[in-house]
Amino acid sequence: MTKELLKVTDLEQHFPIKGGILGRTVNHVKAVDGVTFSIYEGETVSIVGESGCGKSTTGRAVLRLDEPTSGEVEFDGEDLLSFNKKKMNETRKNMQAIFQDPYASINPRQTVRQVLKEAMQIQNVTPKDEQDERVIELMATVGLGAHQADRLPHEFSGGQRQRIGIARALSVNPQLIIADEAVSALDVSVQAQVINLLKKLQRDFDLTYLFISHDLGVVRHISDRVIVMYLGKIVEIADKKSLFSNAHHPYTKALLSAIPSTDTESKKERITLKGDVPSPINPPTGCRFHTRCPFATDKCVNEVPELRNTDGMADGHQAACHYMEEIISGEHQPTK
Repeated sequence: MTKELLKVTDLEQHFPIKGGILGRTVNHVKAVDGVTFSIYEGETVSIVGESGCGKSTTGRAVLRLDEPTSGEVEFDGEDLLSFNKKKMNETRKNMQAIFQDPYASINPRQTVRQVLKEAMQIQNVTPKDEQDERVIELMATVGLGAHQADRLPHEFSGGQRQRIGIARALSVNPQLIIADEAVSALDVSVQAQVINLLKKLQRDFDLTYLFISHDLGVVRHISDRVIVMYLGKIVEIADKKSLFSNAHHPYTKALLSAIPSTDTESKKERITLKGDVPSPINPPTGCRFHTRCPFATDKCVNEVPELRNTDGMADGHQAACHYMEEIISGEHQPTK
C-alpha cells in the first residue's frame, strides 16, 4: 500500500483585518476555512478553482510560508506545525515550491550557478567541491545547457526561467513539490513542454506533487486526483477520470463546462454562473456556493453540506452538496 506522505486536517488560514486608531483586529479574511485532504507518495494531487478560492493560500500554509491559523499538517508522519523555526527550515529540503512568476522568485542579480548553489549550501545537501558539477547536472536535467550557467535571469525566456525554478527545487532532493500556477504565465506550447518535464521528473526522481492551477485542461493532463475549492472550502474530491466524466457538484460542473473544446460536432452546454464570488471576509452561511447555485434551497442557505460519497460515485469521490443525487438524476430542478 502506498504511504501517505502529506495529511492536512481542518486547515484554516484567516488573515486579520486591522482598523481604527489603535489598529485592532476588526475582522478576518477567511482564505482557507477547514480544508482536509491527503497526498500519497508518487501521486499528483491538483487543487483547482476560481481566483480567490484559497488554493494558493493552502499551498503556502502547508509549507508554513504563512503560519496557519489552526488545523494539522503532517508530513511523512511528523506534525509540521509543532516544529520550531530551525526544524522547519531543515524539513523544507523535503518540501519545495515552484512559483507562478519565476522572474519574481529568482534573485535577478544572481547567475543560475549562484541560484542553484545557494539552495545546496543553505540545506547542506552537496559537498562544496561537487556543487559546480551538480549545477551542470541539474541544468541538463531540466533541458538547459552548461554554457548558460553563468547567465542572469533576464537573459532567459519565461519558459527557461521556469526551468531554472524547477532545477532549484530539485537541487535539494525533495520528496514533495508544491507547484503554484507553475505554467499559467507561459505560452501554450511552452506549458506543454514544462508539464511533460514535470511528469518525467516525477518518474525519474519519485516525486510527489501538489499542483495548484485554475486551468482544468492542464490539470487533466498531469493529475491523479483533483480537489475543487470554492471560497476557502473543498466542494469535491475525486480521481481525475471520475471527476471529468462524472462530476457531481454544480460548481465543478460549471468549471468543466468552461473548458475549451476542439470538437465541433458535439455541442457542449456552457453553464454560466450568475453573480460574483462573495467576499471571504463575510462568506455566505450554509453552503458557500448557494448565492450562485441555480439549485439552492433554504436548506443550502442554513446548513453546511459535508463531503460525502453517493450512489454512482467511484470510491474516494466525494462532493459537498445537499442535493447532488437529485441534481444528477434530474429530480431536483433549478429554483432560480
